[in-house]
Order: sequence, then C-alpha cells, then structure tokens
Amino acid sequence: MFVKICGITRLDDAEAAVEAGATALGFVFWRESPRFLDPYRARTIVRALPAFVTTVGVFVNQPPEYVAGVASLVPLAAVQLHGDEPVAHVQQVGRPVIKALTLDLASQPDGLTVWPGRVTILIDAHDPVRRGGTGRTVDWAAAASISAQRRTMLAGGLTPDNVVQAIDRVRPFGIDVTSGVERSPGIKDHDRLRALFRALTVCRPERMECE
Repeated sequence: MFVKICGITRLDDAEAAVEAGATALGFVFWRESPRFLDPYRARTIVRALPAFVTTVGVFVNQPPEYVAGVASLVPLAAVQLHGDEPVAHVQQVGRPVIKALTLDLASQPDGLTVWPGRVTILIDAHDPVRRGGTGRTVDWAAAASISAQRRTMLAGGLTPDNVVQAIDRVRPFGIDVTSGVERSPGIKDHDRLRALFRALTVCRPERMECE
C-alpha cells in the first residue's frame, strides 16, 4: 500500500514515519505553507533515509525550472503539483508527477482526461489559501468515482480513526496524510503515526480493502 506522510520538516519525524511503515515522505517547498522546508534541509533529511523511501516534493504554482532544480538538488523521486499548474508542467519538471485536484475540478468533463495517464491524481479538500493540510475530509463517495477511473491518491483529513473507513469507501491507489498525524503544523506526533499504521494492518494492499 502506498502511504505518503507529508509535511515532513525534521529528521526524527522522517525516521519515525519510515519505522512505522511509510513508503513515501512529502516535503513542502512552497514558502506560504507552515510546513515549508528549505531544499537544503530537505537534502540533509533525504540523505539519511533508506533507499526504498519515495521522496516527494510539494510545489504550488512555482516555475517548472525551480521545481526541476529542487528535484535534482534534494533529490526527489517525484513532484506533487498542488496549485493551478498547466498540463505543460508535467513535461518540464523532469520527474513523475502527482497532481492535486479538488473534487470539483476532477469532476469536470475534462478534469481528469486532460492529465496524461502516467500522472497520479491526488484528491484533496478545496482550500485556495492553505493548499492542503487543512484536516478537512472530502466526499468519499465522489472520490470513489474518481478512483474507479484512474490511479488516485486520497488526502484530506485522514486520521488513525477514519483511515480504514476512507480506504474501504474510496479504494484508492494510496493515501496522503499530513495533519492527522501532527501535534502542530510540520511537527509529527509519533504515537499517532504508529496508530495510523496499526489501523492499516487490517487493509489488504492487493485490493485496497479493509477487513
């Protein structure tokens, strides 16, 4: 199961997330975010991680040249475009892309098809100011219809208490968790991290179902 813990700002939180079971870690390179991390600090953290961890950089309406430069510096395995980026950026950033969409955008006639099939769609709660990490859930029934069409990650208010129900309803390719395992923005709660992965032990990764 692809599980990304996002908003990492400290090495000990990164290590705790990996020890708990995270397969991917997200680093936010948008300066307006309370979880912003300088790329050079991110590089220090990434250098200490096991090779199997997928490192993802989160960007919001930033030039593709900057995105590509940070991706090479850190280095990043993938980039997450969490703003209003055009499809052309997919070719320019030089890494696999996760594109964050609101349900409203994803449900428009060409909301999904405009993005190449190799792009993973991430469904998150709408917030034009904070751009994620709000702790608000999305409509899981609507998200399930998106997940049935193409590879989709689910974000938005996922916690140790609701993650099993969310997976059971949406059947996503993976999940993206930020505020649900935090003490404060950018500071992870290690007990909640472990609780999240304990909850996920009832899920069967081959079908993203939970018993």
